[in-house]
Amino acid sequence: MRIESFPESATPAELLVQVRELQQEAWPGFTFPTPNHDPALRPLSMVLVDDDAVVAALDILSKEITHAGQRYRAAGLSTVVTRKAARGRGYGRHLVAAARTAMADAGFDVGLFTCDRPLQAFYESAGWQLLPGTVLIGGTPEDPFPSDRPGFDKVTMAAFFTPAAERHRPSFHHARIELYPGQIDKLW
Repeated sequence: MRIESFPESATPAELLVQVRELQQEAWPGFTFPTPNHDPALRPLSMVLVDDDAVVAALDILSKEITHAGQRYRAAGLSTVVTRKAARGRGYGRHLVAAARTAMADAGFDVGLFTCDRPLQAFYESAGWQLLPGTVLIGGTPEDPFPSDRPGFDKVTMAAFFTPAAERHRPSFHHARIELYPGQIDKLW
């Protein structure tokens, strides 16, 4: 098994086809745009490959945010998926933990994303921490898309990579964080 990383636009076609198959398997009926993500978010695709087969995949999106008067280089996980036949073997956890390490190594201040509440323990097992009571506000300032909108059951997960971000960790608890990734990636 090996992990490979590519800017989304440079992902080899043979891997991209398999990633799309995994995404359709996980989210049937959803039509993914091409590209999947807004290029302004500098999408980085990570895949876990066994021989030539993609077992798990995810994307890292990033941008600068301002929160509680501080600027941060923020990154987050998007489209995390593991092949159904391979679930329960730790492959997804391995890839999610590697993405967390990649974010820290790339010099991001903070990692932030939302997930469905039942997946909280999975992400915690890969080194992420719950931000209690925290809401990410996606979309745009003109058309906000908060993670606490009716019908959603999301929690916000985080990792603090730099000493400055760690010092300001309390400001992220029970907060509304203006992420605003745009209209393509309403939330990452």
